[in-house]
Amino acid sequence: MTVSDVLLRDPRPGDIDSLLEYRNLPEVNRWMVATHEEPSELRTRWEGITASETDFSCVAEVDGEHAGVGFLEIIDGSGQPGAPRRTEALVGYMVRPGFEGRGIATSIARGIVEAAFVHLGVRRVIAGCYADNLASVRVLEKAGLRREQYGRQDSWHAELGWIDGCWYGLLAEEWVNAPSEGRGLGS
Repeated sequence: MTVSDVLLRDPRPGDIDSLLEYRNLPEVNRWMVATHEEPSELRTRWEGITASETDFSCVAEVDGEHAGVGFLEIIDGSGQPGAPRRTEALVGYMVRPGFEGRGIATSIARGIVEAAFVHLGVRRVIAGCYADNLASVRVLEKAGLRREQYGRQDSWHAELGWIDGCWYGLLAEEWVNAPSEGRGLGS
């Protein structure tokens, strides 16, 4: 599968039913911070995305099938009073079982990073993952993000206890100057 086989699009009303089919499966939740989502709460949040001024989550499609989701939330960067607001994007992704191992997570990550910089004009993108989640580490690095923090036993995991966590980031000017293989859906 090539990166161009993944279509990232705005959520539609029927997408929540597909998402609910897999969101609480153990193999999906293994590396998610929220290991369970109440279906009614998830439905309400998902339906609010299209009206949100800060949530730009999307659906990933492969050959017309729901293959995963990309999460993109505009947040305030840290700093002293008077710091500009809504300058960062927190990004993440989830791949539907049966679609893993095909580059879909990397396509989602690249696409939402591009959307954050090109369409939303943020100055910085950040993403976190458990250090033991090697697949996510690879995805974030393939998407062009740089590891900025490695925290020793800073993250709680329901099965594994305190484990190491990683934070990744990328500035808009770095993305613009990045080699083409590290950015965009068409790369």
